[in-house]
Amino acid sequence: QIQLVESGGGLVQPGGSLNLSCAASGFTFEVYAIGWFRQAPGKEREALSCISARSVVTYYTDSVKGRFTFTRDNAKKTAHLQINDFIPEDAGIYSCAANLQCRPGWYDYIMWGRGTQVTVSS
Repeated sequence: QIQLVESGGGLVQPGGSLNLSCAASGFTFEVYAIGWFRQAPGKEREALSCISARSVVTYYTDSVKGRFTFTRDNAKKTAHLQINDFIPEDAGIYSCAANLQCRPGWYDYIMWGRGTQVTVSS
């Protein structure tokens, strides 16, 4: 069964850190690019970045540069998103998706996880 499962979401204080994971199964993870997306309340889904099969990272949102780090471990079939210096605008549902190549449009990705919620803590 083809699956992408996100985990690691939760409450984060401004200035805090969080590590999200995207675990893959049922397909050849190491040949697929993994895109990360965020949907804030009342807003459209936003492409954050994509990490290629060879771990080349492309950023699609300037606001996360320098604070978000995207990595992958092909042996463990897992991708990670490290969030540092969390700001309230980072809150939302974070999803990972797979495609053979990195693309900025969410509609290009063929496999999706259900997402994990990240909420700002006051």
